[in-house]
Amino acid sequence: MLKKILIALAVLILGILAVALLKSPDFRVERSLVIDAPAENIFPYFNNHKKFNEWNPWAKMDPEAKNTYSGPESGVGAAASWDGKKVGKGTATITEFIPNERIVERMEWLEPMEGVSTVEFTFTPEGEGKTKVSWAMYGKNEGLMAKVVSLFMDCESMCGPEFEKGLADVAKLVTAPTSNN
Repeated sequence: MLKKILIALAVLILGILAVALLKSPDFRVERSLVIDAPAENIFPYFNNHKKFNEWNPWAKMDPEAKNTYSGPESGVGAAASWDGKKVGKGTATITEFIPNERIVERMEWLEPMEGVSTVEFTFTPEGEGKTKVSWAMYGKNEGLMAKVVSLFMDCESMCGPEFEKGLADVAKLVTAPTSNN
């Protein structure tokens, strides 16, 4: 009986490894929202990490996380690092941007797992005074272990809903009425 259990376990492990080896290493998660505001009103909430954390769904998920900022306040070289119990540890650095059109960041995760990906925000005019904001994250699951983990921890289901929450929250910020006091 024990021999059959061990054989079944070995077959299961070999099956998981085979599926992981055949799985594409590429991943991409993307969400978009049309916001009733021009790009110049929205862009600063993405180009400045402190303003980004006003609506960042992961900052809300782990409000006790320690955030540090380095480099310029915005634009290329602006960086934010985080260290928290729920969100882990990592750094995001703006690597390129076109004002009111596009921002690209290099994301480096250190804990709970190491990894690197690219995050891209695009801002596209969508009718009179509206902007389609897209938030994408993409990269490669390098190595067998990363592929095995990706079988059980799907980036799409982990990040997609958070992107949606974040875009909805930034829309509320930029479309909220202002006080004339």
